[in-house]
Amino acid sequence: MLCPAEEQKVQLRRDYNVKPIPFNEVSVNDDFWTPRLETSRKITIPYCFKKCEETGRIRNFEKAAGLMKGKHEGIYFNDSDVYKVMEGAAYSLQVQPDTMMRLYLDKVVKIMAAAQWEDGYLFTFYSVPKRQPEKLWTNVQSIHEQYCVGHMYEGAVAHYQVTGDKLFLNVATKNADLICDVFGEGKRTDPPGHQEIEIGLCKLYRVTGNEKYLEQAKFFLDQRGRKGNRGPKGDRGLYGSYSQDHKPVTEQTRALGHSVRAAYLYTGMADVAALTGNMAYVKAIDTIWKDVVDSKLYITGGIGAAGGHEGFGGAYELPNMTAYCETCASIANILWNHRMFLMQAHAKYIDVLERVLYNAALSGISMKGDRFFYPNPLESTGQHARSPWFGCACCPSNIARFIPSVPGYAYAYKNKDVYVNLFISGETTIETINNKVKLTQQTRYPWKGSVNISVEPEKSDTFAIYVRVPGWAQNQPVPSNLYKFHKVMREEAALKVNGKRIKLNIQKGFACIERKWRKGDAIELDLPMPVRRVIAHREVKADRDRVALQRGPLVFCLEWPDNDGKVLNLVVPDDAKLKTEYRPELLNGVLVITGTARLAKRTMNGDIMPAGKKQFTAIPYYAWAHRGRGRMTVWPARKPQAARPEPADTLTYRSKTTASFVHVSLDAIKDQILPQSSSDSSALQLDFWPHKGTTEWLQFEWDEKHEISSVKIYWFDDTGRGACHLPKSWKVLYRDSEGNFKPVENSTAYLTEKDTFNKVSFEPVKTDGVKIEIVLQGQWSAGVQEVVIE
Repeated sequence: MLCPAEEQKVQLRRDYNVKPIPFNEVSVNDDFWTPRLETSRKITIPYCFKKCEETGRIRNFEKAAGLMKGKHEGIYFNDSDVYKVMEGAAYSLQVQPDTMMRLYLDKVVKIMAAAQWEDGYLFTFYSVPKRQPEKLWTNVQSIHEQYCVGHMYEGAVAHYQVTGDKLFLNVATKNADLICDVFGEGKRTDPPGHQEIEIGLCKLYRVTGNEKYLEQAKFFLDQRGRKGNRGPKGDRGLYGSYSQDHKPVTEQTRALGHSVRAAYLYTGMADVAALTGNMAYVKAIDTIWKDVVDSKLYITGGIGAAGGHEGFGGAYELPNMTAYCETCASIANILWNHRMFLMQAHAKYIDVLERVLYNAALSGISMKGDRFFYPNPLESTGQHARSPWFGCACCPSNIARFIPSVPGYAYAYKNKDVYVNLFISGETTIETINNKVKLTQQTRYPWKGSVNISVEPEKSDTFAIYVRVPGWAQNQPVPSNLYKFHKVMREEAALKVNGKRIKLNIQKGFACIERKWRKGDAIELDLPMPVRRVIAHREVKADRDRVALQRGPLVFCLEWPDNDGKVLNLVVPDDAKLKTEYRPELLNGVLVITGTARLAKRTMNGDIMPAGKKQFTAIPYYAWAHRGRGRMTVWPARKPQAARPEPADTLTYRSKTTASFVHVSLDAIKDQILPQSSSDSSALQLDFWPHKGTTEWLQFEWDEKHEISSVKIYWFDDTGRGACHLPKSWKVLYRDSEGNFKPVENSTAYLTEKDTFNKVSFEPVKTDGVKIEIVLQGQWSAGVQEVVIE
């Protein structure tokens, strides 16, 4: 039985200007979102708990509690995944009570309470197989004790608010008291290596009213970029820009480093700013937000261009094939933008939030709820598929807590006025400072742009209802010039009150409707939803002469099952007529975009030529990768030179190609796309990582014999960021008439040079098979960008 905590009488000195309506006060009855919320409750959360058990995450707590013996299992920060799933379970219980889930949560909480040290410390990595007090706080930058307990605080607050049981909250506050004792002025000053505890401490402050938790959150923020008493001996340095610790947070102006850490930092800064009135934080995150939206935001709303550090690249550095766009970063981006809206009451933040929500974030989880993406690329040649779990499982557990919270982004209020942010069928009752206003939405969004809102105030009164008119309905895909629509849409959003059309009074992106509202009043918003062509800023090299398709909030992609297996060679010209069709049987029901594309093919001399036309189909980006591995692109070419043309009919391309081992892409070695350098991974490569010091091979076979006299290889070498170096040696073999492979008689040397083709010439052989043997250096792997056989 649930006994939610009585509303706290905590009087906060300050808070956000706009107050959100919690998800549990929003009833959802929506064709798009209700199935996803049900899948989260019935599949994702139980599945994540099961995986936490199978992978030893929960056993670690049992061992720390003395219930069993054994070594610590998994990565040192695995505790955080359990806390996040528990938070999601609490959210789910609030909406739909479930006795078995409640009993399971109670059991896990009791285990955690038993695992907690007497002084409040709780971190299983230093508790198993026995407590190791000498290791506490010895590597704050990398081991993530603070990060883990930050998620614990969030989970504990959610559990208390839903159940009224203080056991988990007491574990959290006892730990937070220890944190406050260890870190502070005149004590240790290490900020967390991975931000999150700042958000959790603010939540503890909200629920307990204990100001030391808020002060501790601010202390951690203020220590970034400042040398102090870091490390056991007080001599540790700054963590650098990767962890946003290169300068004080109030002096930071650009989004740098690990994108999840960054967005959690900016979210924490927003929370502390709202609760303390610190305007220096506001100025900093305003500037950083503009940096992201101006030059570092993917059209899907994803952030984080580089996989090497899972973070931001430079301005306009937005590659598609190698885009990282971590699912956790999308969730963090939503948290950050929601806070920015609560602070400034501007719809542009909800515009970004909505773009992330319907595209980059939803892509992170399968429709069945039990497969997950870590990165969410915008182009693929078949190397991507959702996974059932990860060694570092931050994304599945984050999804488990995020999806149940989605209804909480739909509504808000400020004093006596109310805000409608997202369009989701259902209802809520908003208690303003002097009234109760029931709003009921009916819509088929995101497939249709018609939104009907019935208004039932408890008492008739004059107040404003702010209904968001999305930026995409005002000819602005994002709140900057990073992307623009190819053509201006003349049709405007239409607004009616009680059946009578009224003029749009746009204030900060919202249609402001201020009048005396009575029961039975109705608002009708009609958002035109033609297919829009999106063009990226000229500085985004990856998207030059390409086009993205958008309709409403949804970004679309071309995927292999709908397009005869190939999409990267298609050209969608500006004059192609585009049609839409709703297909209820496809991917749980989706609207598709169809049209006629042109085909691009490479000639034998390297030029690109037209090769006919074909029909294409585009599906919503969130729905890709549900039908097996294959090619996909969000940014098809609009001009032939931007396409990845069908390769010319060379010997290499026509061959049946196999390899001893494939990491990344086998097709990459014969796609005829020349890299800018050996380290260029933008067009993909074949490499043998994690194999090191081995002998690997590539084999090319044909149905008939050909005379061959040379082979050229362009090596892949990511020295400085990866484990692939030039190989120790290589040689070419050919298949003789008896079917055996024999070395060719080379007349030139076998070279291993970077940034160029390495050509070996040999006495001509007539054969139907060529093998290239590659010997890797002892401590290194190797890779191949391109192979040419002549």
